[in-house]
Amino acid sequence: MRSIMSIEKKFSAATIIVPVLNETYSLEKTIDIIRRTCDQKDIEEYLIVVCERTTPESLAVCQKIKNSLGNKSSIHHQTLPFIGGAMREAFDLAKGSHTIMMSSDLETDPEVIKIFIEKAKENPAAIITASRWIKGGSFEGYSSVKLIANYVFQKLFSVLYFCKLTDLTYGFRIFPSKLIKSIKWEELKHPFFLETAIKPLRLGTKIIEVPAIWKPRSEGESINPFFANFAYFKIAFKVRFYSRGQILGDINEK
Repeated sequence: MRSIMSIEKKFSAATIIVPVLNETYSLEKTIDIIRRTCDQKDIEEYLIVVCERTTPESLAVCQKIKNSLGNKSSIHHQTLPFIGGAMREAFDLAKGSHTIMMSSDLETDPEVIKIFIEKAKENPAAIITASRWIKGGSFEGYSSVKLIANYVFQKLFSVLYFCKLTDLTYGFRIFPSKLIKSIKWEELKHPFFLETAIKPLRLGTKIIEVPAIWKPRSEGESINPFFANFAYFKIAFKVRFYSRGQILGDINEK
């Protein structure tokens, strides 16, 4: 069976995964804010992930960023489909002691990255995750229906997993890289974000929440329609009854 490698004892530097579909100026702003607010010694690499649907305009911005950052960045063309596929491939490629999962459309606030890194230095074996529900976090531009549904989903998932976490579905986290490389991932679409919380929870990983403000993307269109959120329940119930071996899988599968 796959075994989790030794618990991460120290933060050295982070790989930041930046998936790109149709983002241009928001992508540039995301990178600019991280470069301005974070000590670049704490950043191992910016791993930009593109796919066959990434627009030519976005690809041009990706190359511009790559030219600017040099060996501090790389562009990966994903082969697995959808956002979960992009993240799963990036997890395997990450070179840093820790890996940050975020978006490039400013729905995940780049200002929070410096807080992630600070907390990861203090708690290198833990996952640090953003929450829109704790004090200091919030939603801007969220419809009342979606807000209520999100609240109910979070409560149901926290009860199912006997935890006090408030935002299990938000795909904005920093992980110990050894941990995410050891887990057998399944989801390809947005439920992958929930999977990245509940599988580590089942393994006994400590998860620490920090506040974040969610704002709607200002360019392009969302690729996660509202009713697709109900697909989260399938992985939630499956993983709740998995054994440790089912979560870690066979080391020879990758």
